[in-house]
Amino acid sequence: MEINENVFSNAEITVTYKPRCCSNAELCAKQLSTVFRSSVIPWINLEGAQTDDIINQIKKCPSGALQYHLNQKDVA
Repeated sequence: MEINENVFSNAEITVTYKPRCCSNAELCAKQLSTVFRSSVIPWINLEGAQTDDIINQIKKCPSGALQYHLNQKDVA
C-alpha cells in the first residue's frame, strides 16, 4: 500500500510530512502541540504558531519526515 506525503500550506510556508519516513518520536506533537496535533484532523495546523516556531520544530525532526519551504511572495 502506497502512502503519499501530506502537504499543508498557508500564505508563508508549506510543510510536507512523509509518513513512511516518520520514526514516531512524537517530538513535534510534544513540543509544539498547537501545530502538530495527534488526535485532530488535519493533524498539522499551520495557524497554531508563528512560522519561525514551526520551522524550528521541523528542524528537530529526527527522521526528516517533516520538511518545509517558504512560499514566495509576489514582487510587484
